[in-house]
Amino acid sequence: MLSDCVIIGGGPSGLNAALVLGRAIRNIILFDEDKPRNAVTHESHGFITRDGIKPAEFKKMAQDDLLKYPSVSIQNQRVINIKNENRSFLINTEDGKSYRSRKVILSTGLTDVMPRVEGIHHFYGTSLFSCPFCDGWELKDRALVVIAEDERAFHLSKMVFNWSKDLVVCTNGKNILSNEQIEVLIKKNIKVIEDEIVILQGEKGHLKKIQFKNGKEIQREGGFVSTGLKQASSLAQTLGCAMNKMGGIETDKMGRTNINGVYASGDNSLSAPPQLINAASDGSKAAMGVISDLIDEDF
Repeated sequence: MLSDCVIIGGGPSGLNAALVLGRAIRNIILFDEDKPRNAVTHESHGFITRDGIKPAEFKKMAQDDLLKYPSVSIQNQRVINIKNENRSFLINTEDGKSYRSRKVILSTGLTDVMPRVEGIHHFYGTSLFSCPFCDGWELKDRALVVIAEDERAFHLSKMVFNWSKDLVVCTNGKNILSNEQIEVLIKKNIKVIEDEIVILQGEKGHLKKIQFKNGKEIQREGGFVSTGLKQASSLAQTLGCAMNKMGGIETDKMGRTNINGVYASGDNSLSAPPQLINAASDGSKAAMGVISDLIDEDF
């Protein structure tokens, strides 16, 4: 059977794309291997009517919405390969099955690359986060830390300062801040520690103490981490999709890539801050792009 569209990735972007396509009476398959980037997150924020919802609950509600549309199928399988052939796409899954589709939406997301700090994974998602827009409110007015090893340290520090004025910036042994930037931070009473971090300590995911190689330590209640981001899937590269300077999949405003019939949506484009609501919006736009192109081809 030839599907109108296959969506790879069952996060908010892929789910919203499936909803829009289903409502357009298009035969689609949503492939979801259920390995979300926000698996460590206890609550999702910033999505109107769903502020504070558990990610798993959000996903269950979204899938229930999709069940209303008989042309939408959800397959809990990992896609291992895609081939562009004969004006369609051959999709192979981990269980050995093959599918064919006219269009493909890649909603495959990103993977966080954490700083190499012992103990950091114990706190990430509970008291350490990457996005102040998502979790700044919950940490407001507390003793916070910004852990950053790259040039984003200054920008992230300015952002976090909006939620708490009790702030320490730790670069984990990296000299990434200019003298001018350090002077600006000090004028705001933001302490800068460039010594290497030995370990983060706390209990049940709640940060309490940071120990440094020089023997010093500070007390902190939480904070934000500048994480690296990499594509969670290599399918875009396999298909020959162009990438932007930030390492995201390059698309137009409707999610079209440089490969005819291939669209991308959500965090993997790195075109907007990685928030649930932005990803869902991206999925909607990519689905509209698919529908528009299908109509033009068939009219």
